[in-house]
Amino acid sequence: MGNMIPVDPDKVVVPKLADLLNRDGYLKDHEREIKRRYGCFQAVLKQIDTDEGGLEKFSRGYEKFGLHVNPDNSITCLEWAPLAQGLFLKGDFNEWNKLSHPFKKLDFGKWEINIPAAPDGSCPIKHMSRVKIGLLTPKDVMEDRLCPWATHVVQPPKHEGTAYQHHFWNPPSEERYTFKHPRPCKPKSLKVYECHVGIASEEPRVGTYKEFTTNVLPRIVKLGYNAIQIMAIMEHAYYASFGYQITSFFAASSRYGTPEELRELVDTAHSLGLFVMLDVVHSHASKNVMDGINEFDGSDSCYFHGGSRGTHSLWDSRLFDYSSREVMRFLLSNLRWYLEGYKFDGFRFDGVTSMLYHSHGIGEGFSGSYADYFGLNVDTEALVYLMLANHMLHQLHPDAITIAEDVSGMPALCCPVEEGGAGFDYRLGMAIPDMWIKLLKEKSDDDWDMGNICHILENRRYQEKTISYAESHDQALVGDKTIAFWLMDKEMYTNMSKMSGPSLVIDRGMALHKMIRLLTHGLGGEGYLNFMGNEFGHPEWLDFPRAGNKESYHYARRQWSVVDNEILKYQYLNKFDAAMNKTEGAYDWLSADPGYTSTTHQGDKIIVFERANCVFIFNFHPSKSYSDYKVGVGASGQYKIALDTDDEEFGGHRLVDHSTQFFTSNESFNNRPHSLMVYIPSRVALVLAKCA
Repeated sequence: MGNMIPVDPDKVVVPKLADLLNRDGYLKDHEREIKRRYGCFQAVLKQIDTDEGGLEKFSRGYEKFGLHVNPDNSITCLEWAPLAQGLFLKGDFNEWNKLSHPFKKLDFGKWEINIPAAPDGSCPIKHMSRVKIGLLTPKDVMEDRLCPWATHVVQPPKHEGTAYQHHFWNPPSEERYTFKHPRPCKPKSLKVYECHVGIASEEPRVGTYKEFTTNVLPRIVKLGYNAIQIMAIMEHAYYASFGYQITSFFAASSRYGTPEELRELVDTAHSLGLFVMLDVVHSHASKNVMDGINEFDGSDSCYFHGGSRGTHSLWDSRLFDYSSREVMRFLLSNLRWYLEGYKFDGFRFDGVTSMLYHSHGIGEGFSGSYADYFGLNVDTEALVYLMLANHMLHQLHPDAITIAEDVSGMPALCCPVEEGGAGFDYRLGMAIPDMWIKLLKEKSDDDWDMGNICHILENRRYQEKTISYAESHDQALVGDKTIAFWLMDKEMYTNMSKMSGPSLVIDRGMALHKMIRLLTHGLGGEGYLNFMGNEFGHPEWLDFPRAGNKESYHYARRQWSVVDNEILKYQYLNKFDAAMNKTEGAYDWLSADPGYTSTTHQGDKIIVFERANCVFIFNFHPSKSYSDYKVGVGASGQYKIALDTDDEEFGGHRLVDHSTQFFTSNESFNNRPHSLMVYIPSRVALVLAKCA
């Protein structure tokens, strides 16, 4: 495919560009650039149609590349290694003979080998037997490589060394998992539980797919989440990378179990009504040569840019060459492999900011000037790849959801491709957790700025959906602190028992933990995300086994026992999280229009906003309670308490009488046509719902 095809923007027609420009008038100054980008996308799509028989066929690379068993039980293996001088297949099947099974060189840097069936008609390479590719490099050196398309890669026993082994996955039909349940419909209000299979066990070891299926999925459903986002599935040799240094893209990590057990996990989640998303890393890859795809053909390029452009200076990893047809085939096929082979319903794309800009966002302020998003710093090749990926996924599976991890706020990133956007459904509201941690770390309660808090929560692009979150896995990692830790770490190990005496630290921490989550949930976006364990204020941080902690698993686990223990207060936070999601399910505020904020009173420390026929009232004042506090509302009528953070069920004091009915008066207040009076205690939030 080479470098991006030159495009004349004046000849490009973007089908629904008018919708985009009408929605955001500031984009009119950049209409030609939007057309140019869409033209580049069209040009690549046309090339794929002409040369590859269309995107549908092109994205099935996994059906031809790598090792495959033919109907007659012979084996075919196709690889792309443009600068290799020779490829050889070796393994248990040929007693690791380095030269007995050479590949034949084809056009366009491809290599192929065909191995006939065994004399008895069986497959010559047995299920779970080890295979590797011998590479004769451009420097005439023989080296070993793992197949980039390998579907099962295993860490060897210690006595066999450290190099990962490709175990050919070809189980008999009776051992293959058969999907039994249909995919759930796309959630109207997306509530995401971000999770990691390996740390989901309480025991100090790596958890398994089967344990997660049995033990954790029911917890997620009980909490009221309707989607899971699974991290660290694509195989990564370094466990402590949290799955962000991928070595084998098509291999579901074997440290948790087998491919069939992952399929069972996904299918079981579907049976429980859970939408299942994969955390996908197409922004970079591990530099690991022995276990990964780096230097697969013996050069510093192949799947990546050569030279300095091919290395991320902060992540110390390799950067894909998105202009290469074979790289596009590899990555698009990778998405399709998980969409169809494992029945994932969507993807959260990691590191999108790094992909979008030649600077990878390093040192960029992203002040909000549109020049930041339409200048020469934007990597058109990477942007076109993302457009192709979203276009393909939504064509193949219209209910698929894609989420962009982008901190830059690029306009139209979450608009349809036919409007000139990148095609994502949601972006992560990454400024929100940063705000909460900064407040807890640097400001006293008296100094919290109500107006600024609401501005950060509401500051998102019009009609581009955002997933809000108070904290994710990033804040749980060692070196940082979760919100619960920032609030209560001084007494979490001594005063979280119901039998403990009164504690101002714990009372404040419990109250603010609930209020922060509710405010983020209600005002911050069109979806909500929580990381596994944070909902109940997990008492310790997350740290993977590594040399620095003597390979300990003590912090690489989730302590479910503390939330299950009826004598501890963690259960209160857990119950509130479930009630918050249940209340949203009743009123659908996430799928409603953005909230209207009528009050941000700095002196009173009061925030009031309306969304989906609900009125949210927050009193962040550390000591003042207010009786008969006047609140402006848009709709007249009768209101009732739908959620109270101070409920006894959530560890509160139930200072507000839940039998109270609130009636509006026709007296306007704070630019709202009606008003009502409420009692709002210190560090309490209420959700009032309009009665039918």
